[in-house]
Amino acid sequence: MSDPAEDPTQPLPAPPVGADSEVGPGDDEELVWATLARWRAERRRFALLTVVETRGSTPRKSGAHLLLAEDGESVGTLGGGAIEHEAFGQARGVLARGGTGLFRRHLAQDLGMCCGGEMSVFIEAVEPRPRLFVFGAGYIGKPLVAMATACGFDVTVVDGRPEWAEPGRFPGAAVRCQDPEDAARALDLAPGDYACVVSHDHALDQRLVQILIRRPLRFLGMIGSRAKQRKFIQRLRGHGYGDVEIARLHTPLGLAIGATTPEEVAVSVLAQLIAVRRGVAIEPGWQTPGAGAADDAVDPAVVRLAPGAGIPDPAPKEPEGT
Repeated sequence: MSDPAEDPTQPLPAPPVGADSEVGPGDDEELVWATLARWRAERRRFALLTVVETRGSTPRKSGAHLLLAEDGESVGTLGGGAIEHEAFGQARGVLARGGTGLFRRHLAQDLGMCCGGEMSVFIEAVEPRPRLFVFGAGYIGKPLVAMATACGFDVTVVDGRPEWAEPGRFPGAAVRCQDPEDAARALDLAPGDYACVVSHDHALDQRLVQILIRRPLRFLGMIGSRAKQRKFIQRLRGHGYGDVEIARLHTPLGLAIGATTPEEVAVSVLAQLIAVRRGVAIEPGWQTPGAGAADDAVDPAVVRLAPGAGIPDPAPKEPEGT
């Protein structure tokens, strides 16, 4: 076998990456960024590690990147050896808790590497875009989908009416023109998903809620008034749903901003979705049905919000049959 050093037709072997080599950013960046885009499209959760500062002799310089997926797959390198082993451990911790992290290590004193320099590495947990399923392509659904898409949600709108479920009305979102109940049953939902029921038909709303209320959702909301809420609570109880299950339903949907127009209602709904996404408590939420005695005739399961919160009563609804 010929020696690559003597045979110009043979490619030279890549230099080893480790404690005694220095590789600047750019050697593997194309692969890192291509993989990052692919993993995001695949909705994978991963950590992005970036060398942000170096001093002295280090195996990689500022700007080098490494990706570490939850399942352990990695792309790129921070130089191998003890520093990369340390980086993997730090990245797994960030993935476990979410958010970001920063660590600095002296390669000789902290890790026993012979380089002798220092490296600082920033770690960011890259989360998939949250999925939002909007059941209803009407007057509230249209602005809600547009704004939610702009705010970083991966939105799918579902409506069985071809004239409403028109892809041109919902740029940037997926549109499913099919029976909403069939779509709800077929969806492969995950605990981080959101669903809003804003259809044109109260009976359809009821059936959709019954399908979705036991599915693994982070948020389930339904448009409607307090009167509709009380009726739905009793109907859900009549169908065998327990108080803990019923308490998962957010209705009236939206925050108390005095919304009246469909666009304003959509703003109030999106504000509630963002609050849930960011972990901000801005409403008392449900009082569990039957948890305490009410001072008046109002069902104790009613959400304890200020008068006028959410959707005004009567709620704006599309004309029946549209």
